[in-house]
Amino acid sequence: MSALKVKPSGVIGGLIGLVGFSVLAGVLVTAMVTPALAVTSSAAKGAIGIFDNLPDYIQIGGQSQRNEIYALRGGASVPIATVYDQNRQEVAWDGVSQFVKDAAVAGEDRRFYQHGGVDLQSLLRAGVGFVTKTGTTGGSTLAMQLVKNIRVQQALQESTPAKIKAAYADAIKATPDRKLAEMKLAIGLEKRYSKNQILLAYLNITGFGGVTYGIEAAAERYFSVTAKDVTLAQAASLVAIVQQPNDQRLDNPAHYRVNKLRRDIILGDMLELGKITQKQHDEAVATPIESYIKLSLPNNGCLNAADAKFFCDYVVRNVPNLTALGASKTERAANWTHGGYKIYTSLDLDQQDVAQAQINKTTPNTETRFALGSAAVAMQPGTGKILVMAQNKDYNNTSEATPAQTSINYSTDQAYGGSTGFQTGSTYKIFTLTDWLQNGHGLQERVDGTPRTFAANSFKCKGQPTGSPYAPKNDSGGEGGSRTVLSATTNSVNVAFVAMAQKLDLCDIRDDAIAMGVHRADGKELDYYPSTVLGVNQIAPLSMAGAIATIGAGGVYCAPTAVDKVVGPDGKELPGQEKDCTQAIDPKIAATVAYALKTVFTAGTATSANPRDGVDLVGKTGTTDGSYQNWLIGTTTKVALAVWVGNIQGDPAKRTAKNLGGEQSLRQISVGGANGYSLKFTIFKTAIKSLNANPAYKGGAFPAPDSALLAGRSAIVPSVVGQSPAAAEALLTSLQFNYADGGPEASAQPAGVVSRTDPPAGTSTSLGQTVTVYTSDGSLATTMPNVVGLDVQKANSTLASYGFSPSNVTYTWIAGSPTPGPNQTCTVASSNPAAGAAASKQDPITLTVYGKPDGSEPGGGACPH
Repeated sequence: MSALKVKPSGVIGGLIGLVGFSVLAGVLVTAMVTPALAVTSSAAKGAIGIFDNLPDYIQIGGQSQRNEIYALRGGASVPIATVYDQNRQEVAWDGVSQFVKDAAVAGEDRRFYQHGGVDLQSLLRAGVGFVTKTGTTGGSTLAMQLVKNIRVQQALQESTPAKIKAAYADAIKATPDRKLAEMKLAIGLEKRYSKNQILLAYLNITGFGGVTYGIEAAAERYFSVTAKDVTLAQAASLVAIVQQPNDQRLDNPAHYRVNKLRRDIILGDMLELGKITQKQHDEAVATPIESYIKLSLPNNGCLNAADAKFFCDYVVRNVPNLTALGASKTERAANWTHGGYKIYTSLDLDQQDVAQAQINKTTPNTETRFALGSAAVAMQPGTGKILVMAQNKDYNNTSEATPAQTSINYSTDQAYGGSTGFQTGSTYKIFTLTDWLQNGHGLQERVDGTPRTFAANSFKCKGQPTGSPYAPKNDSGGEGGSRTVLSATTNSVNVAFVAMAQKLDLCDIRDDAIAMGVHRADGKELDYYPSTVLGVNQIAPLSMAGAIATIGAGGVYCAPTAVDKVVGPDGKELPGQEKDCTQAIDPKIAATVAYALKTVFTAGTATSANPRDGVDLVGKTGTTDGSYQNWLIGTTTKVALAVWVGNIQGDPAKRTAKNLGGEQSLRQISVGGANGYSLKFTIFKTAIKSLNANPAYKGGAFPAPDSALLAGRSAIVPSVVGQSPAAAEALLTSLQFNYADGGPEASAQPAGVVSRTDPPAGTSTSLGQTVTVYTSDGSLATTMPNVVGLDVQKANSTLASYGFSPSNVTYTWIAGSPTPGPNQTCTVASSNPAAGAAASKQDPITLTVYGKPDGSEPGGGACPH
């Protein structure tokens, strides 16, 4: 309180000049306790006037305590971490051993129950010591010590480090004016609170060494018991600490000797006051301190969390966003520091442990060939609640972290864990697919997946040309040529998706990603040049889990949340992180995207990750160039999962000298007996199978796709074979196809006319798709000769002379005559094409030949062909 900072100027000089400190103190205390007493000395009257001007009000409030973080196990909330500046748990009067209460009074203020907040005898003795320089100010009662501790705690709650330092120095300064202020405030306490309330407040606030504050935390720290169960010897040892907390604390055997000296004095005082018997005294004095020390290891912070340490760190970093803790981020941080909050989170420890165990097995943090990292994040579609947050490195936020440890949370953004994210590869294609459908295109439309260079001005952002020439490659051979968008999605054909983006707007694709919760982990704006279609933005797994969860929730994006509710220091339940959901994409679009992404697990690039447990699963794989980052994201209608496995140092150009991996990628090495590229599948399959097995997370069927979006803006490629190129171009462009000249080719069509198209005639293809037209050079044109009546051998010779290949000739045998005549065996009965018909030299030829009377081919070389 601001009133506590009022300091009468020249108090010490003026007062000591009037009378000795001890005499003055006696007069002032007498004046406060018995204000009707006649005081005739003018000096005394002046001193009393100064004393009257000091503040006399201070309040016993809630003290700084531990915060606790909870997660779910078996559906019930269990604590996983405590986080505090001061390790304190406030307890009620009945929660403290009587030995502790009596030891505190005997050791610190034996006339506690007789005086009114200031012990005159002790104060006079301390005053003499101050004036004669034979001692310190001293003489503090329990009420005065409580005042000092309250002021120290108030100082620690100041808004800036500078203010904290100044207020703390003022609260602990060893000067008589501080003593005078403490006296006045202590008397005020005695007027407002009972003796037991003051004693309990003292026991709950006082320091017991290090960051251990309050009797409950001290009993737990040093003896692993509650304050209620502290023995007589233990009680005296604890009270002995408060005199010199750093020198007499019990977590170091070197302090045992001095603690015992003070302990035994306190035990003697307790005996003298009649609080214990001689037998109790003697037994306690004879008890070695080491016999009752049972230290509980410090459990402060996420480093000492029982489980899910990276998730714990994420929750703590989100404290400034918890509106339940205050109106502003500054107020929330201050309240968190003061403590006493219980944070109940959405994390499912049963599922967390399954994912963590598989990650540890599949991607060991002991890998030394390169900087192997992995993470798995699961969340609920429609709520954003985080269920799993696991990674392969152990949590260590100290300077002593080993290569197997880190403080960086790979699952989250830089602001919430230090990671700058990872390139997502083809998982980013879901945004191009979404935008494709939003623009009226369909899954059955065809696009060209043939590797080629795309012109610089062929991509647009907000309608304006953008980018530079781009020559993407497919992941493997055989993926080129015309194919449906559905097929391109199933098999993750890179060039096909770039071709789709060419027909769209790169900024619209970026905006779709943003609407589905995607942003760069480093806080920069999402890039939107052509290669971003294939996933070069660096994004956190949590963001990609939220994006795929949008599909699982029918197009509803929900921002990730970790905190379900908060219980304040007063025991009142407060809200957790508010549900923040928006309809990011139309439900029909989401259903059709899901329809396409389901094939990734049933027939595409993620089939090996499908647990095939009867639950509909949709998603997308992603692999960067060189396979340095590998992803798999997927969702059911109830749970979404993102798995990343990769090199935390990125591609070789960004690696440090310490990296032993050279140019190796995950495709080139084996980890744990499995090819590195497949690790993501193993982790995903194990985690999603476990989630699906839980009825609370078991998803159902996805809605049917929109029929109009299956076909999209498509049309049938007409037949233009035999037409002039000019006529073909006019027809194709009138149907909203793009025309491309494929040049001449060998064909049986007359020279100069259209020989064929790609896609071929009759194909359903998206409007705006390029149709390549080829023209005939006439080189394969010929006429079918008449070979009827010739034996097979002569017929073949005749066909060869006309340019037909023997390999294109097949035979059909019919019943022949056993004797020479009209149906002579081995002669040609008919041909297809028929004699005189126009034909191509590449056409197949079928000859019908007389065979045996039963219609079979004569054996033994009777009809050579």
